[in-house]
Amino acid sequence: MDRKKIFENFDDRDAFIKVSTPSPVDGSQKAALNRKGNQFFNEGKIEEARRVFMTTGYSDGLSRVGDFYKSKGRLLEALKMYWMAPDKNKSQPLIEQLSYLIQSMVNDSGRQEI
Repeated sequence: MDRKKIFENFDDRDAFIKVSTPSPVDGSQKAALNRKGNQFFNEGKIEEARRVFMTTGYSDGLSRVGDFYKSKGRLLEALKMYWMAPDKNKSQPLIEQLSYLIQSMVNDSGRQEI
């Protein structure tokens, strides 16, 4: 099964963002932005931190935002952050969990029609 094709269904809902270009900022700007993103994160300004980390492609920051989302039960948003990081150690268990959930829903839906 091609995971990429499955996730393409979410594009119109801003569920996943494809990142294929390098960061638009140079090294010193990136470091300064990452420090600002870390400051936002530590102050509890998660969305501001997320935007900074997405701009710079800072994988550790993206993974920490994913951890925050996961702790709040926002699994799809957590998966998005882990996917962008990329952090397969954290994304794979979520993919399996969400796959099981979808499979259960499909199976339950089939039983109700009978």
